Amino acid sequence: MTALFFLACGKASPVKNEPPDTEPLKGAIKVALAGNAFLTGNAQTNDQITESGLTVWEKTSTRCAGYIRFTHKGNLKLGLRLRVPVGNSSLRLTVNQQSFTKTVTGTAWQEVFIGNTTITDTGYLKIEIEGLTKTGDQFAELSDFLLAGEAATGCQFANDPANYYWSRRGPSVHLNYSLPANENIEWFYNEVIVPPGEDKPGSFFMSNGFAHGYFGMQSRENDRWVLFSVWDPESGQGTTDPIAHGEAVTVQRFGGEGTGGQAYLLYNWTAGTTYKFLTRGHPDGAGNTLYSCWFYAPEKEAWLFIATWKRPNTSVYLSRLHSFLENFIDTNGYMERKANYNNQWICTQNGTWLAINQASFSVDATGHNKQRFDFDGGLDGNGQFFLRNGGFFSHYGEPGKTCTRTSASTQPNIRFDLLSN
Repeated sequence: MTALFFLACGKASPVKNEPPDTEPLKGAIKVALAGNAFLTGNAQTNDQITESGLTVWEKTSTRCAGYIRFTHKGNLKLGLRLRVPVGNSSLRLTVNQQSFTKTVTGTAWQEVFIGNTTITDTGYLKIEIEGLTKTGDQFAELSDFLLAGEAATGCQFANDPANYYWSRRGPSVHLNYSLPANENIEWFYNEVIVPPGEDKPGSFFMSNGFAHGYFGMQSRENDRWVLFSVWDPESGQGTTDPIAHGEAVTVQRFGGEGTGGQAYLLYNWTAGTTYKFLTRGHPDGAGNTLYSCWFYAPEKEAWLFIATWKRPNTSVYLSRLHSFLENFIDTNGYMERKANYNNQWICTQNGTWLAINQASFSVDATGHNKQRFDFDGGLDGNGQFFLRNGGFFSHYGEPGKTCTRTSASTQPNIRFDLLSN
């Protein structure tokens, strides 16, 4: 099998194959594979990374990638903490297309020096490890990368074992829209386009977020959804219930990260196409709020009704409007994704349309706690808001930054009375 590990950033100088075992790794920093590595390529189902590291490694077709961010340049000594259950194995480590090979053996855990290189730039560096030959059933079990030398000073990686699942998912990023004060906002309109190649499995391109729910489109492992969910109110205050839903829309409860009502439409949306999202929120006069959503499918030239949810013990209009981008498949956390969000408008209770031209960028705890740095968002060169995460790119965005769009927006032309529900 082929196992690959990626350390993020910088270029490395050539190194000699089979460095001597006597090379010291004094004071080496340990980087756990459990929170910083991924199986990539044609990974086999038996091969896996667990909380203990790469514990099953049988196939040459399996690859594994680990990522570390460097803040200092200079010499870097690389090693691995490993054991070989049976026999001996030949491994190849590649740093930016420059490789070393190493033969390893021994059933006890050991720290093995792999090679010396020079880091000439800061940011994420990719390290790859492949299994070349083996005499036993497995190449090796690997628990940690070992880093020493001046370049290892201050290196950054996921180091919170209790949150390795979240660090592997990667940082979630958000656009928080600036809204006029003292307005009852009944409608929220937004447009989303996912650039070709950015629609990786596990991506949620959430367009219309509000205080009590969210609406957007997902790229899943085997299909694609348009998803609309509303959270339940506080415990003991009832549950969010469906009032109506569109044709071919599935309505169900959800749990896990909170509870609520969920409606989704299986829809094979495509990257490179602009999709439109419309949300309505208003009190029903009986102590509840009704939330409804529609999705404009250009392939059908029609607004598709998704659902209406009744949230009890709530009597409000729309607030805290936002968009977000996240990955919900932790094993795909090394993949980059991006989306553009454009032409945001609100319509007030009295029917006045107002453009949204300002948003602030934020990131979740994975970014704030410095477990991952591959996050970005704001305005692109075309005056569109964007969000980007995953892929271990080196230059990250500035959380808290507020961006103001100067390009003109186009007011949506929507006949509310003709929307199906």
